[in-house]
Amino acid sequence: MKESLTRMLAFVVIVTPIILAVIGIKLIRDTLFFIHSFGFSSLGLQLIFGIISLAIGLYLVGSFVLYRDRKRGKVQNKFQK
Repeated sequence: MKESLTRMLAFVVIVTPIILAVIGIKLIRDTLFFIHSFGFSSLGLQLIFGIISLAIGLYLVGSFVLYRDRKRGKVQNKFQK
């Protein structure tokens, strides 16, 4: 029971930044096609929020994968601590 709960928690932890990155891609795409989304007042603000959202999402997913691979010893020597 405890193992399935930790797997569920890990799934939620990895899916949340992926959803954030997808929202960022959607906002960037909507800005390129001049579509206002989520109540933003200007397209420039929407673009900036989309880029920040995408960057944070990719950073979190990448750091999670790097941490997991470091723990298993599957990274190159220059990425070891």
